[in-house]
Amino acid sequence: MCSWLGTDDRRRKDPEVFQTVSEGLKKLYKTKLLPLEEHYKFHEFHSPALEDADFDNKPMVLLVGQYSTGKTTFIRYLLEQDFPGMRIGPEPTTDSFIAVMQGDVEGIIPGNALVVDPKKPFRKLNAFGNAFLNRFVCAQLPNPVLESISVIDTPGILSGEKQRISRGYDFAAVLEWFAERVDRIILLFDAHKLDISDEFSEVIKALKNHEDKMRVVLNKADQIETQQLMRVYGALMWSLGKIVNTPEVIRVYIGSFWSHQLLIPDNRKLFEAEEQDLFRDIQSLPRNAALRKLNDLIKRARLAKVHAYIISSLKKEMPSMFGKDNKKKELVNNLGEIYARIEREHQISPGDFPNLRKMQDQLQAQDFSKFQPLKSKLLETVEDMLANDIAQLMVLVRQEESQRPTQMVKGGAFEGTLHGPFGHGYGEGAGEGIDDAQWVVARDKPMYDEIFYTLSPVDGKITGANAKKEMVRSKLPNTVLGKIWKLADIDKDGMLDDEEFALANHLIKVKLEGHELPNELPSHLLPPSKRKKAE
Repeated sequence: MCSWLGTDDRRRKDPEVFQTVSEGLKKLYKTKLLPLEEHYKFHEFHSPALEDADFDNKPMVLLVGQYSTGKTTFIRYLLEQDFPGMRIGPEPTTDSFIAVMQGDVEGIIPGNALVVDPKKPFRKLNAFGNAFLNRFVCAQLPNPVLESISVIDTPGILSGEKQRISRGYDFAAVLEWFAERVDRIILLFDAHKLDISDEFSEVIKALKNHEDKMRVVLNKADQIETQQLMRVYGALMWSLGKIVNTPEVIRVYIGSFWSHQLLIPDNRKLFEAEEQDLFRDIQSLPRNAALRKLNDLIKRARLAKVHAYIISSLKKEMPSMFGKDNKKKELVNNLGEIYARIEREHQISPGDFPNLRKMQDQLQAQDFSKFQPLKSKLLETVEDMLANDIAQLMVLVRQEESQRPTQMVKGGAFEGTLHGPFGHGYGEGAGEGIDDAQWVVARDKPMYDEIFYTLSPVDGKITGANAKKEMVRSKLPNTVLGKIWKLADIDKDGMLDDEEFALANHLIKVKLEGHELPNELPSHLLPPSKRKKAE
């Protein structure tokens, strides 16, 4: 009893203290999770051991899609620069995995050299053999975008007869390895080729458990008319719904991600809005990288716990002397029942268990006599990590985020529309008239004045009650009208003069046209008579 209390007291007095999230993740993994993984052969069944580079590397974006969907062109569009080893064409041109990363000089590092570099997070890829390593390179070049993220280009997924040609390595397994370590997975589809081949379907299923990282890009959407685009979008969502078994719909971005003119410019505004949404998603990756690594470690720990329960259960059921082979076959065939028993005994969610069929296939080649029995101390250590240490790291994550709030991807296409008249929404909505010499509201002010003088102004102003009678005719909700009132009542006297009333009606018009209201009134919307006071 005293010993137990002493241990608990020591835990409270001496909690794990980390200077950075990356340091904390590395230490927790090596001291608390790795021993459990090694004891129950986790690395032979699921994923190789993590290394320091896995915790230190920049956020990575994985591009996946059938051939000629524009994966390589998408990277070229983001970087606004060619990269070593780049080949673009309508046929399957990219036949290798290309890690596009920051480097002082342009060059290519071949796969066999890449997997022995301790500073790169690719060392464990040597398990896939020479057939893969001969098709894996790192393209290095100096580029401002690559200072914040790295991009993984993949071979075009084959369709039709082409998919019967063996690649010489397990393509889906390689993608699954990358999926565990990247921050974002972008599936690209061509608006003209929505068919999902057997290999593509297998790949998407291999990315299961990483749906939170997945985004979909419907590329080359400028090549079809609006009506066709609606049908293509619907067909894509239907096809994805059959393969990705999640209640939530994956976010789909529609656009044309290359630097050529739009063939059919009807949906230009839609493409611009979608592009900005996608760019914001990618730009947020450096800021959220620590949280993503923490989340991936938690997922890995939960899987390692379940794996330990499975292996120890199989060990417990094995006879000590005779009939081992027959018992092994029986246990493999009844693995689903073992899953159900573990689920009941340890209150584990069914979603935490590995794929049943895949686990059965892997167990066929294992010697059950070498499995280890349940070691409670290892599991308790991981439980303690999840319950206490992870909570402390979460606090540290928030601290790091608050210290680096502006950390985001810069350069390349991300800054092409950041400033000047080609920024998204420039000169539209509340930004209309930003470059005009005259007050933009003055165009419609005579019409607003007619209404103003019917509302019984006193000393040139109308009361809030009278203004409300007119403003509610817009049928906008009170929350929106309240925001418009705050923006329009510049002198904050609870009344509106003719210029403020005109401004309120202009903002109502902006909202009714589908634009967002500004949080603060832009200087160009300030009424002329109020500008001197503001200055």
